[in-house]
Amino acid sequence: MNKAYFLIALLTIQFVSAQVTPNIMFQNHMVLQRNQPIAVFGTAASEKTIDVTFKDKIYSTKVENGYWKLFLDESEAGGPYELTIKGKNKIVLSDVLVGGEVWLCSGGQSNMEMPVKGNVGQPINGSNLVILKSKNDQLRFFKVDKKASVAPLSTCGGEWQLAEPKTVKNFSATAYFYGKMLQETLNVPIGLICSSWGGTPAEAWTPKEIIDKNFSGFDKWNKDDSKLQKKPSMLYNGMIHPLKPFTFKGVIWYQGEANKTYHENYTDLFSSMIKSWRTEWNQGEFPFYFVQIAPLSWGGGDNQAFLREKQLKTMLEVPNTGMAVTLDIGEKECIHPAEKQKVGERLAYWALAKDYGFTDIEFSGPVYKSMSVKEKKVTIQFDYAPLGVVSYGKEINSFKVAGEDKVFYEAEGQVIKGQLVVWSDKVPKPVAVRYGWEAWVKGSLFNTAGLPASSFRTDNWEE
Repeated sequence: MNKAYFLIALLTIQFVSAQVTPNIMFQNHMVLQRNQPIAVFGTAASEKTIDVTFKDKIYSTKVENGYWKLFLDESEAGGPYELTIKGKNKIVLSDVLVGGEVWLCSGGQSNMEMPVKGNVGQPINGSNLVILKSKNDQLRFFKVDKKASVAPLSTCGGEWQLAEPKTVKNFSATAYFYGKMLQETLNVPIGLICSSWGGTPAEAWTPKEIIDKNFSGFDKWNKDDSKLQKKPSMLYNGMIHPLKPFTFKGVIWYQGEANKTYHENYTDLFSSMIKSWRTEWNQGEFPFYFVQIAPLSWGGGDNQAFLREKQLKTMLEVPNTGMAVTLDIGEKECIHPAEKQKVGERLAYWALAKDYGFTDIEFSGPVYKSMSVKEKKVTIQFDYAPLGVVSYGKEINSFKVAGEDKVFYEAEGQVIKGQLVVWSDKVPKPVAVRYGWEAWVKGSLFNTAGLPASSFRTDNWEE
């Protein structure tokens, strides 16, 4: 090698070794969360300090063990701006929107992955018009590449994209409709980070230390554990940990099908997963809104009803969580309901009411509260139904009642001035009621805002 080539090679090696590298989330077109300190972080090979310039202010931090992190000041909505990161090299990020609302959209269900354009033989209602009118530079998203990992990773693959037909058609329909409703209502930039992998259980998204400390036997319970993405902690390591501690507002989640055949401890598992993410991010009890699995005629039997119950219990027990019910929009033979716009909007109602001050809207469907019995008729009371319940002309169905013998019979139902009454001539002294307690049901009970009731049972008899 001649001297000139040797010097060029040496300078190249030195330059690469001195690189400061921001986390993959920091790219052109990104959205930064408003009204919270904004974490900016990454790695550096040989730098001792890193400078970040944003909105004419310089922030500095020390590099420790090759890692650096600092926080930008809280900011109102605005932009686009440039964000400059400088060590021995200099990185300039352009078209950065600040003061937006950033949401992590995650879950182990293909219903979160399902793109706006749909899949073969599986449509998304209204998708063509939605795609046509999707151009909006105030709505942006980042799709995390699929990656299962034995050890926690510090980076992942993906890029920030602006909403327009060619990008929206391939992005998560549930997440898109959620973000679209927020952007149109709040009139601020919205950033959506989609990290999902269909057909995966909750334990795959839970940190290893939580699994090791509190749970065991997943390899035994999950019969399809030959796939790495189904094993405990593998997707947390590869698809959630790399995002830490990127600042966001909260999480929407769509998952449950993969746990329904061993649902017994799902409430504890799911609750622990939520709490662990909150602990890892150190942003307090950020909002966490999720979708209850939809009815389906195959693949689980009554296990689906029990899993829906476990999800409901999570909502009732874990602070700052909410659940979008889909009991009315499932499809008997298809695991991917076409009504993704309703799913996204029902999630958005939770956020708008609980996080953004829209307190005059309803955000949850009716949730069982109590029951009273007079002669052979049972009257059911609900929370989240201030004006009572309605059926919107649908036949009241999917109810069963039982007496002390614990034998359930099909029940008739009637809504009288907003109150639900159910009975069966075969049960003269009812003590328990169940609603929607099968794999496949078509929800027939709503509050006056049109939000469906969750399936429920008044008993706690053995599963």
